[in-house]
Amino acid sequence: MRLLRDHFGNEVRLTDERASHILEHPEMVGLESAIEETLRSPELVVESRIDATARLYYRLYIGTKVGDKHLCVVVKFAQDDAFVVTAYLTDQPKRGRVIWKAEP
Repeated sequence: MRLLRDHFGNEVRLTDERASHILEHPEMVGLESAIEETLRSPELVVESRIDATARLYYRLYIGTKVGDKHLCVVVKFAQDDAFVVTAYLTDQPKRGRVIWKAEP
């Protein structure tokens, strides 16, 4: 298990099981450090429209194995706990309540 910090200073757990699940997707192999970077320095953080206790952290990466994509790291917040649920590449961020957005 790894303990990471997000942009807001929250400690976020990335369990071995979740890391293994994420890396089952071939396009995510080699992006392990990008997960930490996206949490620490996101370009956008959105509250999930499905689960208000989940936040989606986005950062654009140029030249991934599948082209220019946003990395989305989904973090679930519970009382006194935060953990990575999953991470994936996407063409564009999902809509939802913007929690934080980087200045252009």
